[in-house]
Amino acid sequence: MLTWVAVIIVILCAWLGVALVAVTLPGIWFAVLAALLIEVWRPEVMSTWVLITAVVIALLAEVVEFASSAAGSRRAGGSRSGGWGALFGTVVGLIAGQIIVPIPILGAILGGIVGAGLGAVFTERSVAKRTWSDSWRSGRGAAQGRAFSMVLKTAMGAVVALLLTADAVASLF
Repeated sequence: MLTWVAVIIVILCAWLGVALVAVTLPGIWFAVLAALLIEVWRPEVMSTWVLITAVVIALLAEVVEFASSAAGSRRAGGSRSGGWGALFGTVVGLIAGQIIVPIPILGAILGGIVGAGLGAVFTERSVAKRTWSDSWRSGRGAAQGRAFSMVLKTAMGAVVALLLTADAVASLF
Protein backbone atom coordinates (compact mmCIF):
# COMPACT_ATOMS: atom_id res chain seq x y z
CA MET A 1 0.00 0.00 0.00
CA LEU A 2 2.74 2.50 0.91
CA THR A 3 4.63 1.67 -2.27
CA TRP A 4 1.56 2.67 -4.27
CA VAL A 5 1.36 5.95 -2.38
CA ALA A 6 5.04 6.61 -3.07
CA VAL A 7 4.58 5.88 -6.78
CA ILE A 8 1.60 8.22 -6.99
CA ILE A 9 3.56 10.98 -5.23
CA VAL A 10 6.48 10.59 -7.66
CA ILE A 11 4.18 10.73 -10.68
CA LEU A 12 2.25 13.78 -9.43
CA CYS A 13 5.41 15.67 -8.46
CA ALA A 14 7.16 14.80 -11.72
CA TRP A 15 4.37 16.18 -13.88
CA LEU A 16 3.73 19.14 -11.61
CA GLY A 17 7.43 19.83 -12.12
CA VAL A 18 6.89 20.06 -15.88
CA ALA A 19 4.10 22.59 -15.35
CA LEU A 20 6.34 24.61 -13.02
CA VAL A 21 9.18 24.64 -15.58
CA ALA A 22 6.77 25.86 -18.25
CA VAL A 23 6.08 28.94 -16.11
CA THR A 24 9.78 29.58 -15.37
CA LEU A 25 9.88 28.04 -11.90
CA PRO A 26 12.39 25.37 -10.78
CA GLY A 27 10.10 22.45 -11.56
CA ILE A 28 12.77 19.99 -12.60
CA TRP A 29 14.41 20.41 -9.20
CA PHE A 30 11.02 20.03 -7.50
CA ALA A 31 10.51 16.69 -9.29
CA VAL A 32 14.05 15.50 -8.54
CA LEU A 33 13.78 16.49 -4.88
CA ALA A 34 10.46 14.65 -4.55
CA ALA A 35 12.00 11.52 -6.12
CA LEU A 36 15.02 11.75 -3.81
CA LEU A 37 12.76 12.04 -0.77
CA ILE A 38 10.76 9.03 -1.96
CA GLU A 39 14.09 7.18 -2.35
CA VAL A 40 14.80 7.85 1.32
CA TRP A 41 11.30 6.81 2.39
CA ARG A 42 10.68 3.88 0.02
CA PRO A 43 14.02 2.88 -1.58
CA GLU A 44 12.42 0.16 -3.66
CA VAL A 45 10.50 2.73 -5.75
CA MET A 46 13.35 4.64 -7.41
CA SER A 47 16.48 3.39 -9.16
CA THR A 48 19.77 5.08 -8.31
CA TRP A 49 20.69 5.35 -12.00
CA VAL A 50 17.41 7.04 -12.86
CA LEU A 51 17.92 9.53 -10.04
CA ILE A 52 21.48 10.27 -11.21
CA THR A 53 20.23 10.70 -14.78
CA ALA A 54 17.48 13.06 -13.60
CA VAL A 55 20.00 15.19 -11.70
CA VAL A 56 22.31 15.35 -14.73
CA ILE A 57 19.42 16.40 -17.00
CA ALA A 58 18.36 19.03 -14.43
CA LEU A 59 21.90 20.44 -14.36
CA LEU A 60 22.04 20.52 -18.16
CA ALA A 61 18.67 22.27 -18.26
CA GLU A 62 20.03 25.03 -16.02
CA VAL A 63 23.07 25.48 -18.25
CA VAL A 64 20.84 25.60 -21.34
CA GLU A 65 18.53 28.14 -19.72
CA PHE A 66 21.25 30.55 -18.69
CA ALA A 67 23.37 30.18 -21.81
CA SER A 68 20.62 30.45 -24.43
CA SER A 69 20.13 34.21 -24.24
CA ALA A 70 23.86 34.82 -24.54
CA ALA A 71 24.11 32.27 -27.36
CA GLY A 72 21.21 33.94 -29.19
CA SER A 73 22.93 37.29 -28.89
CA ARG A 74 26.23 35.87 -30.14
CA ARG A 75 24.54 34.01 -33.00
CA ALA A 76 23.00 37.31 -34.11
CA GLY A 77 26.45 38.88 -34.27
CA GLY A 78 26.58 40.21 -30.72
CA SER A 79 29.72 40.65 -28.69
CA ARG A 80 30.74 38.95 -25.46
CA SER A 81 29.45 41.96 -23.53
CA GLY A 82 26.11 41.61 -25.31
CA GLY A 83 25.93 38.02 -24.07
CA TRP A 84 26.62 39.11 -20.50
CA GLY A 85 24.06 41.89 -20.87
CA ALA A 86 21.50 39.31 -22.04
CA LEU A 87 22.15 37.17 -18.96
CA PHE A 88 21.87 40.13 -16.59
CA GLY A 89 18.82 41.43 -18.46
CA THR A 90 17.11 38.05 -18.12
CA VAL A 91 17.43 38.10 -14.34
CA VAL A 92 16.32 41.73 -14.05
CA GLY A 93 13.51 41.10 -16.52
CA LEU A 94 12.17 38.11 -14.60
CA ILE A 95 11.81 40.27 -11.51
CA ALA A 96 10.69 43.49 -13.18
CA GLY A 97 8.29 41.66 -15.49
CA GLN A 98 6.37 40.30 -12.53
CA ILE A 99 6.02 43.83 -11.15
CA ILE A 100 5.20 45.59 -14.44
CA VAL A 101 2.83 42.86 -15.70
CA PRO A 102 1.14 41.76 -12.46
CA ILE A 103 -0.37 38.67 -14.02
CA PRO A 104 1.12 35.71 -12.13
CA ILE A 105 3.82 33.90 -14.10
CA LEU A 106 3.08 35.69 -17.40
CA GLY A 107 4.91 38.80 -16.20
CA ALA A 108 8.02 36.79 -15.38
CA ILE A 109 7.98 34.97 -18.72
CA LEU A 110 7.57 38.16 -20.75
CA GLY A 111 10.00 40.02 -18.51
CA GLY A 112 12.70 37.39 -18.96
CA ILE A 113 12.40 37.48 -22.74
CA VAL A 114 12.25 41.28 -22.99
CA GLY A 115 14.96 41.67 -20.35
CA ALA A 116 17.33 39.42 -22.28
CA GLY A 117 16.81 41.48 -25.41
CA LEU A 118 17.13 44.86 -23.73
CA GLY A 119 20.14 43.75 -21.71
CA ALA A 120 21.91 42.77 -24.91
CA VAL A 121 20.91 46.00 -26.65
CA PHE A 122 22.10 48.15 -23.76
CA THR A 123 25.49 46.49 -23.41
CA GLU A 124 26.10 46.26 -27.15
CA ARG A 125 25.41 49.98 -27.49
CA SER A 126 27.12 51.26 -24.34
CA VAL A 127 29.98 48.81 -23.73
CA ALA A 128 30.77 47.37 -27.18
CA LYS A 129 29.98 50.70 -28.91
CA ARG A 130 27.95 48.99 -31.64
CA THR A 131 25.49 50.78 -33.90
CA TRP A 132 21.82 50.83 -32.97
CA SER A 133 21.09 48.43 -35.83
CA ASP A 134 23.70 45.91 -34.66
CA SER A 135 22.60 46.34 -31.03
CA TRP A 136 18.96 45.65 -31.85
CA ARG A 137 19.94 42.61 -33.94
CA SER A 138 21.87 41.23 -30.97
CA GLY A 139 18.95 41.99 -28.64
CA ARG A 140 16.49 40.23 -30.91
CA GLY A 141 18.77 37.18 -30.96
CA ALA A 142 19.02 37.23 -27.16
CA ALA A 143 15.23 37.41 -26.78
CA GLN A 144 14.75 34.56 -29.24
CA GLY A 145 17.39 32.53 -27.41
CA ARG A 146 15.60 33.08 -24.10
CA ALA A 147 12.24 32.03 -25.57
CA PHE A 148 13.87 28.94 -27.12
CA SER A 149 15.47 28.05 -23.78
CA MET A 150 12.08 28.08 -22.07
CA VAL A 151 10.72 25.59 -24.59
CA LEU A 152 13.83 23.41 -24.40
CA LYS A 153 13.91 23.41 -20.60
CA THR A 154 10.23 22.43 -20.49
CA ALA A 155 11.00 19.53 -22.85
CA MET A 156 13.89 18.48 -20.61
CA GLY A 157 11.51 18.62 -17.66
CA ALA A 158 9.15 16.31 -19.54
CA VAL A 159 12.01 13.87 -20.13
CA VAL A 160 12.77 13.86 -16.40
CA ALA A 161 9.08 13.34 -15.64
CA LEU A 162 8.91 10.41 -18.07
CA LEU A 163 12.01 8.81 -16.54
CA LEU A 164 10.75 9.20 -12.99
CA THR A 165 7.26 8.01 -13.89
CA ALA A 166 8.50 4.95 -15.78
CA ASP A 167 10.88 4.00 -12.99
CA ALA A 168 8.27 4.43 -10.29
CA VAL A 169 5.64 2.43 -12.19
CA ALA A 170 8.21 -0.30 -12.96
CA SER A 171 8.79 -0.74 -9.22
CA LEU A 172 5.22 -2.03 -8.90
CA PHE A 173 5.95 -5.07 -11.07
